[in-house]
Amino acid sequence: MASATTSKKMREEATCPICLQLMAEPMSISCGHSYCQACLLSFMGLASSPLRQQDTETFSCPQCRAPFQRGSLRPSKQLGNLIAALRELEQEQELEQEQEQEQEQEQEQEQELFCQEHRERLLLFCEDEGQLICWRCERGLRHKGHTTSLVEDAGPSYQEQLQEAVRKLRQLEEECTSQKAFMAKQIAEWNEKIEARSQKIQEDFKNLHSCLSKEKRYLQILESEKEHTLRRLREREAKLEQQSRELESCILELEERCQGSAQKMLQDVKGALSRSQAVRLETQKVLSLEVQTECDVPELYFDLRKRLRSHQISVTLDPETAHPELIPSKDQRQVTRGGCPQGAGDPSPQRFTVSPCILGFMPWRQYFKVDVGEGVGWDVGWDVGVCLESVQRFVETLQKPEAGFWALRLCARDSYQALTWPRTPLGLKKPPLVGGVLMDCEVGVVSFYNATSGSHLFTFPGPPSPAS
Repeated sequence: MASATTSKKMREEATCPICLQLMAEPMSISCGHSYCQACLLSFMGLASSPLRQQDTETFSCPQCRAPFQRGSLRPSKQLGNLIAALRELEQEQELEQEQEQEQEQEQEQEQELFCQEHRERLLLFCEDEGQLICWRCERGLRHKGHTTSLVEDAGPSYQEQLQEAVRKLRQLEEECTSQKAFMAKQIAEWNEKIEARSQKIQEDFKNLHSCLSKEKRYLQILESEKEHTLRRLREREAKLEQQSRELESCILELEERCQGSAQKMLQDVKGALSRSQAVRLETQKVLSLEVQTECDVPELYFDLRKRLRSHQISVTLDPETAHPELIPSKDQRQVTRGGCPQGAGDPSPQRFTVSPCILGFMPWRQYFKVDVGEGVGWDVGWDVGVCLESVQRFVETLQKPEAGFWALRLCARDSYQALTWPRTPLGLKKPPLVGGVLMDCEVGVVSFYNATSGSHLFTFPGPPSPAS
């Protein structure tokens, strides 16, 4: 027969990390960890759907976060056999414990029936000492002057006291159960908040490849905070579990007294009542579940903006390409859309005649900023970006990368889009008053930034040749 320590270690190895029970129909994943089939399917959001071995959908292990594919799940028959053997072993141990308890109870009952000193039946109860005594004990010097009564007469009063003690302990047990449920809710809420914050941090760093090391550090700090608070929550949960077991044991003792004979009930009844009254449910201060780890990503953009400024140039607009309704400024740095067409009769082959566009030429790898303003053109909107020099200028063309356009658009008061096809809504919280455009044909990207805050807005695959 295995020792209790060995059984405990075996149970720990065979316990599902998700439901914390012995695994039912254990399944193993590619990283080596195992879980109940139902728990793993629920974690994967598959409910009771059958497994498809060829499915390549990827998930993360609940313990080590290692990736695994849905089709890699395999039943662990050896672990299942071990769990079945462990259950049989525990049942045998429980049966042995029950037999030992029954033998002890029988021995106690035999001892309770007769006075050990006088070998007389214990038919009296001494109120002063709270003990069962025989008629010879009553006449002895030890109990002289004590208040005594028949067991049958003393029983009802103590029966009520025991039942009242059980009622109070039941209330404490309910409170303990409520606190355990609250603690479990806190743990779940904490894990959800950590997961949400983790996703937010990862999303903030998604387009900042140069800041990946900082992302990892913030995530490590967040993980450390998670484990610290989770450890405190689990310590409290374990303490509540211990108090729950103590309450259950005390209740069971009192209920057994109430259900047994009067002699058995009154044997050391005052001690039992005293022990029950000493049971207390410790009130624990509620832990704060506010995540302390903060990551202000915009502050990390300062280095990025410095690098962008190193490639910044001043773009001079080309009036020869301007649509007739567009009016360039004298310094050819600004453009407005006027009511009176300019150069309507100009036959220049470079001029846009359908789309209201104007070009400014730039090298293959440069960065420039465009002041889009706050009120001008707010209802009309604007397009800012780059295009190939060879784009159509005399026919209406859908602006998209396939047609040679890489641009962002304000198409309403607060609706920003990247001009992909179909369009990509940007969902910007703050409108960019100054937009930054970085074009790098060697790398093959066109990126847009909020030049005020340094935040990244969108990145296109870049043009295949010099663009305007």
